[in-house]
Amino acid sequence: LSKEIVFHGLELYELDMDLGHVIRKNNDVMVADKMWRTAVIFPLESRDNLERFICQVFYTHAVQRHILYLHSSLIDYQGHGLMFLGPSGIGKTTQAELWNQYRDALIINGDVVFVQETPEAFLGWGTPWHGSSPYCENTNVPVCAMIVLKQAPENSIRELMGFEKVTAVSNSVFYPRWLENGMELCLETLDHLLTKLPVYELSCRPDEDAVKLTEETIFGK
Repeated sequence: LSKEIVFHGLELYELDMDLGHVIRKNNDVMVADKMWRTAVIFPLESRDNLERFICQVFYTHAVQRHILYLHSSLIDYQGHGLMFLGPSGIGKTTQAELWNQYRDALIINGDVVFVQETPEAFLGWGTPWHGSSPYCENTNVPVCAMIVLKQAPENSIRELMGFEKVTAVSNSVFYPRWLENGMELCLETLDHLLTKLPVYELSCRPDEDAVKLTEETIFGK
C-alpha cells in the first residue's frame, strides 16, 4: 500500500495490482474501484467525513467534464455571476451578504463553487457543500468575473493580469491529485477560465461602498 494525503485531510491508499483505492479519515473508510465507478462507505462516526467522501467521488468525475472546484462564494446579480475568492475568514460570505443586502443579489453558495466550462459560458453551480456558510442554492449562473478579496482600511479595486491573475485564482482551486490525469485536466480548464474571465483584486472594508466600487468597475454603473 502507498499512502498520500490528497483531499480535505483524507488519506488515500492505493491497492496493489490496480485493485482500487482505500480512502480514510480517522476511523471512517471508503473503498472505491479503480475507475471510481462504485464506492462503499463503511459505517461512519462523522457526518463531515461522509460529505468529504461523496465530494471526492463527485469531483473525480466532474473534473473529467471540464468542471473546477473552487473555494469561493457565488452570487447571482441580475443574471450575472460574481465569485469572491480568498482563504477562510477573509470575508467571502460577508461580501456576498452585502450584495444581497444592498443589491438584492441571490447568494448561491458561501464557500464552495463548481465552475463548468460550456460552449457558451462558464457556469457557476451551487453545491450541497457549503462549509460554515448557510447558503447552498441548487441553481447556476453564468460567471462574468472573479474577485479576489483582501482586507484593507480603504476600498480599492484593480484588475489582475498575467502571473498575478494565475496565482490569485489557482490558490483557490482544489486539485484532484489522486486522479492519474486529474492535474492535467484541471489545469487545462483553469487556463480556459482565466483566458475568458476577468479577475479583480478587491481590497475592502465590509460596507456598501465596497459593493458600489465593484459594481461600477465591472458593470459601469
